[in-house]
Amino acid sequence: MTAIVVVGAQWGDEGKGKVVDYLAGSFDYVARCQGGHNAGHTVIFNGRRFVLQLTPCGILRPDKQAVIGAGVVVDPAALVAELEQLTQAGIDVDGRLHLSNRAHLIFPYHRLLDKLAEAALGEAKIGTTSRGIGPAYEDKMARRGLRVCDLLDPESFRTKLARVVKEKSAFCEAAFRERLDTAGLAEQYLALGERLRGFVTDTSALLDRALREGRRVLFEGAQGTMLDIDHGTYPYVTSSNATVGGACTGLGIAPTRITGVIGVTKAYTTRVGSGPFPTEMPDLEARQVRDRGNEYGAVTGRPRRCGWLDLVILRYAVMINGIDSLVVTKLDVFDTQPEIQVCVGYSYRGTPLEEMPAEAEKLAQVQPRYRTLRGWQAATSGIRELHRLPQAARDYLNFISDELGVEIGMISTGPEREATIVPEGTRLASWL
Repeated sequence: MTAIVVVGAQWGDEGKGKVVDYLAGSFDYVARCQGGHNAGHTVIFNGRRFVLQLTPCGILRPDKQAVIGAGVVVDPAALVAELEQLTQAGIDVDGRLHLSNRAHLIFPYHRLLDKLAEAALGEAKIGTTSRGIGPAYEDKMARRGLRVCDLLDPESFRTKLARVVKEKSAFCEAAFRERLDTAGLAEQYLALGERLRGFVTDTSALLDRALREGRRVLFEGAQGTMLDIDHGTYPYVTSSNATVGGACTGLGIAPTRITGVIGVTKAYTTRVGSGPFPTEMPDLEARQVRDRGNEYGAVTGRPRRCGWLDLVILRYAVMINGIDSLVVTKLDVFDTQPEIQVCVGYSYRGTPLEEMPAEAEKLAQVQPRYRTLRGWQAATSGIRELHRLPQAARDYLNFISDELGVEIGMISTGPEREATIVPEGTRLASWL
């Protein structure tokens, strides 16, 4: 049995989409465990760029099964639109996409509440995408959410939705002096439910059968470790568990079924939205890296904040997730860099820190300790063999591996599927 989890080791946007798409060729099922359509996985396939917001990357391979688990919050309109785009691109999803009947739904009032609450925070805003993800998870935890299975029972759905809409309307008027427009909402969602009906199933049971039959399953999450609701830079985090535990809770899979964990990191660090970022570069340097790496949100288009690689964060991600093998993406972005800074530790008010601070305010005040490494100033884009990388680039990768005590199991040298190096003898290579 092979069941591998892929997690982001930074603040998301590490290039997991390309990585999962590459790995999917060696697996039978690719299953998404958490998040919503605020996360976009960008994949270059047959020269065409796909931004998948809800559908697992495995859907682009015609012989693979794709699963959306119960831990994902689903905007049915966004999912239907995405499926239509895939169909128009010649990707057949029928019989290959499976949507959990337990996944919670996002409604227009979730998006409105997200936008209003963020605006009310002023300078303390978190930097959400205003897609309604957080409010949908709030309703889920408050036990008033509606789920995919509710869409399949029209009478029950209308009753439940009317009850929630009444509550939301009262809240919006009292808190924000806003009125909800819910005319035709129930019928709109029931129509979307009919479009999705053929994909709905008990995905936990589906994956359990697959594993018992010896199928190979790849679990993918959205966002990254430092955005995890429990272990990230709270409150500047997402609303779900973006760490390895989210694969178990979001897909209904026992921890003992997991046979390996792959972490994904860029050769540098990025973050979107507000929150502490110890290794953030000055504007000019950040702009250069942003332009070379095309660091703009796949969903929102927002420019990402850029910084040097932070080994403190990566050590934390290795600890939290039990990462067995690390993927380094966008190595080619540093091809023109004469020197590269790497953060190897933090100090706070002159004292070295041994653990990741829990308080965002404290993390914002740490002083990074850097090591300077020599750049390679040579083209690495598209290289597919480790020995063809410049020696300085291999030294950079070896330094990361030695400092973290984790193998580098894959190096991405470009956005295309083929621009990938998988060194022989690694654990990751044995899973392919």
